[in-house]
Amino acid sequence: MPELPDIAVYREALDKHVRGQVLERVRIVNPFVLRTAEPPLITVEGLRVLDVRRLGKRIVLGLANDLFLVIHLMIAGRLRWLEHGSRPPGRITLALLDFSNGTLALTEAGTKRRASLHLVRGAEALATFDAGGLDLETADAATFAQRLRAENHTLKRALTDPHIISGIGNAYSDEILHRARLSPIGHTRKLDDDAIARLFRAALNVLREWTERLHDEAGGAFPEKVTAFRPEMAVHGKFREPCPVCGTPVQRIVYAENECNYCPTCQTGGTVLADRALSRLLHKSWPRNIEDL
Repeated sequence: MPELPDIAVYREALDKHVRGQVLERVRIVNPFVLRTAEPPLITVEGLRVLDVRRLGKRIVLGLANDLFLVIHLMIAGRLRWLEHGSRPPGRITLALLDFSNGTLALTEAGTKRRASLHLVRGAEALATFDAGGLDLETADAATFAQRLRAENHTLKRALTDPHIISGIGNAYSDEILHRARLSPIGHTRKLDDDAIARLFRAALNVLREWTERLHDEAGGAFPEKVTAFRPEMAVHGKFREPCPVCGTPVQRIVYAENECNYCPTCQTGGTVLADRALSRLLHKSWPRNIEDL
């Protein structure tokens, strides 16, 4: 799922390409993507884009007449910029937004069709998409600590819950926890002040570094390689590969459609965390620490 660094770079590219441009037409290729009926989508045609903003993991195009197009890419959704005359991608295209200087394509790989497009009118309607999570781009350490300790959750859940922290998902939560040297299953209310401060610094630094890296990678063009799995990452998607800090093989916990990657040496004191599926299968043969592994 595109997270804060990816969305920030998308927002920057869209600000460059469409802010100030007139939205001439919206073509819905797959009707499932459009999740609202009122106001009717035709009302945006001929309106100018006044601003482009990030709202959590969503991208918002602010239009004249107090209208807002809200795009949520979910897991496999992506944005592509097409020059005039370029053909949109085949089966994966969900919607096309035509401007005088080109076309914005909303695409989604796979068949589950989770990406969405909403059209709403007014700031109050737009605010319903804000889950209320803390925006780390403007937060301070004290507010971060207060928000994290308000309820007792695992650190992995707290970082990825949009009601607690805004913009972080599976990939960057792994990177942040590794940078902070904290276990993904550690609990928020059991962290001391030093650990909270370390987590806050790690979150700011990881998000800032990756936003800058993705910005440099795009090189002023529209971002093309938006993915949650990158070779420069420390642990995310690196199961069984050596940790870049200590060399211990990266481990994982698989749950639902996600997985959590971590380093046992750097984060869990040498303990190999139980994977629900595999630990049930292996029972007593499940390795409890690095030596057993």
